[in-house]
Amino acid sequence: MYTAFTYVLYFGILASALYALVFSFKSKRLSDPNAKGLMAAKMNIAMGIMLTLLSIVQLFLFEKAGEGSTVRVLVGAAFLLLGLYNIFAGVRNNKLFKTQLKKQETSKKKSK
Repeated sequence: MYTAFTYVLYFGILASALYALVFSFKSKRLSDPNAKGLMAAKMNIAMGIMLTLLSIVQLFLFEKAGEGSTVRVLVGAAFLLLGLYNIFAGVRNNKLFKTQLKKQETSKKKSK
């Protein structure tokens, strides 16, 4: 059970890192500021998930191999706080830019 949990965590870290990379490249290539912001928000969510999973690995999994040092706990707590903030900011910005894109699409339809 412990081994399966670690594999799921490591797969989640890898998948969220890849999603963050893809959304980062997409946001750099777009010229529309609203679409660019939406991709950046998705990148923030993916990075937040990655940092949160890394904090779980730091806080819980390495403790089994030996004593949990103070530095490891502090790094894990910092990753957890940064990850949760990235998820919060990403979800907030995602909602904001989706409404901006909808307003932009309706104004384009009205002008035609």
